[in-house]
Amino acid sequence: MAKLTPMMQQYMKIKEQHKDSILFFRLGDFYEMFFDDALVASKELEITLTARECGLKEKAPMCGIPYHSSDNYISKLVEKGFKIAICEQVQDPSTAKGIVKRDVVRIITPGTITDMQALDEKSNNYLCCVYMDNEGLGISYVDITTGELYTTEARGNKEKLKRTLIDELAKITPNEIIVNNLLFEETVFVKSLKSKFDVMINKYHEWVFDRKTASNRIKKQLDVITLEGYGISNNEFSISSTGALIEYLNETQKIALKHLNNINSYSIEKYMVLDINTRRNLEITETLRGKSKKGSLLWLLDKTSTAMGARLLKKWLEEPLLDINKINERLNSVEYLVDNQYILDEIKELFKNVYDIERLVSRIVYGSCNARDLISLRNSIGVLPKLKKILIETDSEDLMKIGKNIDELKEVYDLIVKSIIEEPPVTIKEGGIIKKEYNKELKELKEATVKGKEWLTDLQADERKRTGIKSLKVGFNKVFGYYIEVTKSNIENVPDNYVRKQTLANSERYITPELKEMESRILGSEEKSMDLEYKLFVQIRDYIRKEIKRIQNCAKIISKIDALCSLSQVSYKNNYIKPEINNDGILDIKNGRHPVVEKTLDEELFVPNDTLLDNNNNRLSIITGPNMAGKSTYMRQVAIISLMAQIGCFVPAESATVGLVDRIFTRVGASDDLSQGQSTFMVEMSEVANILNNSTKDSLLILDEIGRGTSTYDGLSIAWAVVEYISNKTKLGAKTLFATHYHELTELEGKLDGVKNYNILVKEKGDDIIFLRKISRGGADKSYGIEVARLAGVPNPVIDRSKEILESLEKRETEKKEIAMTKDTIIKEKEENYDKKEIKKEKSDFQLSFIDKNKEEIIDELKSLDMMETTPLDAINILYSLTKKVKDH
Repeated sequence: MAKLTPMMQQYMKIKEQHKDSILFFRLGDFYEMFFDDALVASKELEITLTARECGLKEKAPMCGIPYHSSDNYISKLVEKGFKIAICEQVQDPSTAKGIVKRDVVRIITPGTITDMQALDEKSNNYLCCVYMDNEGLGISYVDITTGELYTTEARGNKEKLKRTLIDELAKITPNEIIVNNLLFEETVFVKSLKSKFDVMINKYHEWVFDRKTASNRIKKQLDVITLEGYGISNNEFSISSTGALIEYLNETQKIALKHLNNINSYSIEKYMVLDINTRRNLEITETLRGKSKKGSLLWLLDKTSTAMGARLLKKWLEEPLLDINKINERLNSVEYLVDNQYILDEIKELFKNVYDIERLVSRIVYGSCNARDLISLRNSIGVLPKLKKILIETDSEDLMKIGKNIDELKEVYDLIVKSIIEEPPVTIKEGGIIKKEYNKELKELKEATVKGKEWLTDLQADERKRTGIKSLKVGFNKVFGYYIEVTKSNIENVPDNYVRKQTLANSERYITPELKEMESRILGSEEKSMDLEYKLFVQIRDYIRKEIKRIQNCAKIISKIDALCSLSQVSYKNNYIKPEINNDGILDIKNGRHPVVEKTLDEELFVPNDTLLDNNNNRLSIITGPNMAGKSTYMRQVAIISLMAQIGCFVPAESATVGLVDRIFTRVGASDDLSQGQSTFMVEMSEVANILNNSTKDSLLILDEIGRGTSTYDGLSIAWAVVEYISNKTKLGAKTLFATHYHELTELEGKLDGVKNYNILVKEKGDDIIFLRKISRGGADKSYGIEVARLAGVPNPVIDRSKEILESLEKRETEKKEIAMTKDTIIKEKEENYDKKEIKKEKSDFQLSFIDKNKEEIIDELKSLDMMETTPLDAINILYSLTKKVKDH
């Protein structure tokens, strides 16, 4: 260290404190990186690697970027998972004795990036902090670009807490997660989280999660003496995660984040639960293929006018409501705007002038805003008086209530109007941003500058007349100041009092004592003017900073109205209807449509379908029919209509009664866990187990082809048992759409309460089939697999051979003993030597009957079962064992 140059010693001392970050070391107009940081940065940013003398035998590897264009480079590194420590000169070089003092002023991570160019304006950039121990879970997350901070907690066993965490992270989609040590030590689980969510996860100091310390830190941030008013005073896990989150922000941002002035505490139970698979399968915010917003439900519903409104609408989609009153509040507002299109148009016209107020606020807090940002703020809050008037004058009680709560922010608006010029420059230290009338001293300085420049104009005219040089001109540059320029062809006419200052190729530049004196006056007043303008700008910014909370409240109102307008516009244009919401568990949809598929069809008309599910006679619909017929689209459509209703949106149907759904589960296709090395069938069974263990009678289950990942009898057995379990009201009784190719399951209607058969209608035309896309009562009579293969383009020789094989298999199948189910017996035996007296009737549970030489062993095992004590997983394992015995013998 002693051998290093003084500057490099300073660098190494600062780097020692930030070993986990790439240090951007400010040298003049550049950020420089040295040693290992330079090697990494030059490679990742594809910039030139050079070297610099450092006092050692070998030069230090070095690379650098201009500070004024650093945001783009920083964003690239952060996107690749690096942390960046910004080290600035914190001392005026002109006053420094020796090395200029430097210090790290901010650490940038994926969850704390504030560069607007690097962020999606319609999505939040969340930093999440998780605390988990053996008793509970605390989750807190913040978007420092908007000032939103949320927290929740849960209690239960470890597995339940892990599942809850996965579900919440699927909703939050954070860009960075910090966790306590106990959770970080769950290495397999943490690794799976990183993989599922493609997110940086780091362990944070254990001491910051201490509840007392965390509580005090939260109170200090909110400037309060109690947390009672925030609903978390008794939430020990939320306190730990929130306190640690605030400490992390203090450590990385190194400024007072005044816009983090509220905590939104919520209960997980107050929102519909959508697990990670459901969010993907329903394509709520992005499509399964291509991960694109286009083609998702959000893409369809987002007609917002502001970035703030778009973010809020996305949050509504991610958190469907369970409170009927709140749902109806939104629905009533949407209904009013649908019925009064002129008001909707007025509001949307107003919002054309609204910028991203939430993110403007964060720039004000960080001190990075410029005069143009203040003009954007002025234009945005300028719509408040008219918006308030529009809402108050409506006949909607809910919209009137919102209107009455609008703060017009008149003082802030008037201040910006009075002080900032209409089209200011981007820079704030070079003047030209403050109106001269705003400040008396500034006006005098501006006038002095103007008079000086008028004198220069007069000087040019006078000198041309005096010397006879018509091309003579008075000019200025930053190096030589003001000068008189004469072309070389006119040099003989130059007066004696001109002093040569600079020679150019075609001209000479001169000064005079009078010109230098006026230059001093002009530049002096300009410099003073620029300094004063900057000082006044800072004062204006600081005043606005004190009104941050009021501005944020107005931003929330604009966001809410914008989101409601978006839902109203989509509902009106697409002919959606207002659903009736109930607590009775009845889902009755007439002529329902899939909203996204309907919009993406080119010329083909979407075929609507009815749906009836309830808690009694229509709990479970078994849907049969060929592939490509539309089963999956239909089932997803039902789930999406329920979701849309519970965010307060009209729905694509002729009429809809929607019973509140606490969870939507979907089991459709293989998930990403295939990449974890799990088989398709293992993935399927894990998802089935999760659904059966976590759903309730108020859940909506969308199950597609359960059991297809294994042998026919294994799969049929599992599918059968799952249907039995779900349909049994004492075990589950959830509303379910169950698509299957196992036609044997259609036998369950009439034998299991609440089970109904449906099929997708198909019309045969010679060897071809036409999919009618219509749901009809009853089971399908055949699967049409070969016909679908032909439609898919399978070569004719393969199709012909398939028919031959099918005919042979069907003939053989008729010779086999069948799987049967009866109401009165568990086993039906036709062999004469079987003692029928040993068979006891089962009145409520019906089991599969297998006929083979090992029947007695199977019967004994079935007799010993206590169905009331058998879990879904146990049932699956037992059925697997039984079917294996049948096949082995």
